[in-house]
Amino acid sequence: MPRTIRTLTSKEVETLVDWAAGEGWNPGLGDAAVFQAADPEGFIGAFVDGEMVAGISAVAYGDGFGFIGLYICRPDRRGEGHGKAVWDAGMTRLGNRSVGLDGVAEQRANYRRMGFVPAYETVRYSGRVAGLAGGGSIRPVAAEHIADILAYDRKCFSASRQAFLNGWLQPPHIALVAMNSAGVSGYSVARQCREGFKLGPLLADDTHVALQLLGVLAAAMAGDALHIDVPAANSGFIAALQAGGLRPGFTTTRMYRGGVPRIASSKVFGITTLELG
Repeated sequence: MPRTIRTLTSKEVETLVDWAAGEGWNPGLGDAAVFQAADPEGFIGAFVDGEMVAGISAVAYGDGFGFIGLYICRPDRRGEGHGKAVWDAGMTRLGNRSVGLDGVAEQRANYRRMGFVPAYETVRYSGRVAGLAGGGSIRPVAAEHIADILAYDRKCFSASRQAFLNGWLQPPHIALVAMNSAGVSGYSVARQCREGFKLGPLLADDTHVALQLLGVLAAAMAGDALHIDVPAANSGFIAALQAGGLRPGFTTTRMYRGGVPRIASSKVFGITTLELG
């Protein structure tokens, strides 16, 4: 049967996110709209007889960087080449950009063959936080903070992502910023998911500020479970998470093709999402 590859509509992006929920990825309740705002043309599907059978996100952050995620083939149509078709379409769309992805262990060898190089491991920590106090100069993100947050974020991410953050920092997401005498010293966002809340990004000058942000966010979640994807090299932060009751789950590997971006990795305590980087 002929296969059609095309950009997804908003409703079809919602379907792709629903597939992610079916895979156990626990997406946020409003992820589809905010994800698509990052790059409206960056969501691609394969269709047979008018039905979507596979999808992928290939989000371009400007001309220099892109990110691959939401790479899913419908279970009943696997083994027919639809997944490879959307992968090829996504990579073609991103062209000569440096491209990142978060890969599970069983796919790492495949991504290596496609030119991706491992940069670091990420571990998901989950649970209900106990004993983490907030404190410090932590406040809800307001309009006057946006420009400074965007500048801070650019130090920690591989490209400017204003279109994405314009939505990500808005309610119903819980967005907090830490301030000191020099300006922004960190920020974080929590969003409600199919199960509990996911926290990301969590960016901060140091572990102390990161734990302050986490403590205030945990209080705002009213005791619900939280999930955060933490770079494995952050041993001090991980020790505090474990002491606070969070437990490790699955791991992923951040990989890049076209060069590993130079960012302030010491400030990254929780990545934003496995889908968009």
